[in-house]
Amino acid sequence: MLVLFETPAGFALFKVLDEGKLDKVEDLWKEFTTSDSARKVVELKAFNKFENTSDALSAATLIIDSKPSKGLRKFLQKHCEGETLAVADSKLGNAIKEKLKIDCLHNSAVMELMRGLRNQLTELITGLGAQDLGPMSLGLSHSLSRYKLKFSPEKVDTMIIQAIGLLDDLDKELNTYAMRVREWYGWHFPELTKIVTDNIQYAKVVKTMGNRANAVNLDFSEILSDEELETQLKEAAVISMGTEVSDLDLLNIRELCDQVLALSEYRAQLYEYLRSRMNTIAPNLTALVGELVGARLIAHGGSLLNLAKQPGSTIQILGAEKALFRALKTKHSTPKYGLIYHASLIGKASQKHKGKISRSLAAKTALAIRYDALGDGEDNSIGTESRLKLETRLQVLEHKELGKSAGSTKGKPKIEVYEKDRKKGAGALTTPAKTYNPAADLVLGQSTEETPKKSELASKKRKHHEAETAPSAEPEEEAIQEDGDQEDRKKKKKKKKSKETEETPAVEADGEKKKKSKEAEEPAVAASEGEKKKKKKKTSDVDGEDGAMQTEASAKKDKKKKKKRHADDE
Repeated sequence: MLVLFETPAGFALFKVLDEGKLDKVEDLWKEFTTSDSARKVVELKAFNKFENTSDALSAATLIIDSKPSKGLRKFLQKHCEGETLAVADSKLGNAIKEKLKIDCLHNSAVMELMRGLRNQLTELITGLGAQDLGPMSLGLSHSLSRYKLKFSPEKVDTMIIQAIGLLDDLDKELNTYAMRVREWYGWHFPELTKIVTDNIQYAKVVKTMGNRANAVNLDFSEILSDEELETQLKEAAVISMGTEVSDLDLLNIRELCDQVLALSEYRAQLYEYLRSRMNTIAPNLTALVGELVGARLIAHGGSLLNLAKQPGSTIQILGAEKALFRALKTKHSTPKYGLIYHASLIGKASQKHKGKISRSLAAKTALAIRYDALGDGEDNSIGTESRLKLETRLQVLEHKELGKSAGSTKGKPKIEVYEKDRKKGAGALTTPAKTYNPAADLVLGQSTEETPKKSELASKKRKHHEAETAPSAEPEEEAIQEDGDQEDRKKKKKKKKSKETEETPAVEADGEKKKKSKEAEEPAVAASEGEKKKKKKKTSDVDGEDGAMQTEASAKKDKKKKKKRHADDE
């Protein structure tokens, strides 16, 4: 039986001299305590040395994947004919058995034998010292780890993290220095601040001009593109309200302007460097969100690999952690975007659709980051395709909104042409045009003739009405007298009833109590009906009393009228 053993220097084949000792697995380690005892158990048969580190790396990677390399296959075919091969990996043994038709063995005894061989490896293999084996194993492990992580010096994202941090610091410093130049030179020429708004142009103008008295004789066409600004500057320099400054002060101001211009130039160079590194390391992320946003995402995540482990929902709110935890604490709505808000796609979207586009962009960004960090390709095809899809989605959302505002769902307002009265083939109308009706006009002569007729009819009606009202006055007086007699009778009846109630004994009171108890025992429906009847009676009595009052008042008026008539007759 042969044993296959992998070393950093190459593959070794050992022949087992006494296979009976493999049956005692517990006592096998005692045979490898010394080199002499180990030589009695195993013996080196053949050794296949690696030519260089690349050969060792390729063979080691294939062994890790349980695949025999080309050199190993040739080596085994040459030395393992008709022998059983003991291997440390069962999957590797299966692959060797399928391809080379060599019987392979893997059990606990083989693993214990491997431990003993590893302990006495330098003694069993001649020419392989411990001082050589250590550096070889270290170099192979480093190269293997680089290969497994797909490490490349071009894919170092720490440079991006440092570059974006320095770029942000330069922006702050530039802003501070530019404001200092404006404030310092503003004592001498305050009107220049409103004329030249750009900080870099302001520093260039101050550097070339110096004292404001020199502005009339200088040409600012290279600095200021607009001629109107140049004329305004020269006119303002003549009538400026600023104070006079010395040459030493102007010298220091110019040196500060030099610092501002140097920082701006270095910032431009740093931005170009950052853009080239981002296109190399994360081309798909750069195509999707841009260089600055992508670099800030990598810096916030720590590295490209750490960022690839994050889901899309985390990338969406990356940079808004304070707002997120504040919203969770106060039970308010969580933020919709973080650093990704500065991407151009979200800037194009309206305020309504920023949340939807940021969610879609975060999902696509997560895919692009994973492809950049773990994929083999170096193109930006996934990023450009995802960007096109997001742009079309944004257009669809915007057109839907336009369609709703226009009144139709498809985005185009429906305009219907009025063709109810037109023929299909021709442009003529199906119904004839209406003609003028002169009979509907009102003539002044007719109206003047009709007015006296109407007045005569009105006078006849008045006379007839007066004739009818004169005989009807007498029966009205008689009815009034009868009503007065009825009221007197009612009053007399009420007096009699009151006397009778006073004379009734206590027996009638007991009878009334019994009647009330019986009435209370009756169902609620009857009681409600009785109450309704009583209410109706009360309303009728009230109406009758009101009518009686009215009749009394009318009778009094008639009596007064009669007295007046008698007085007039006398």
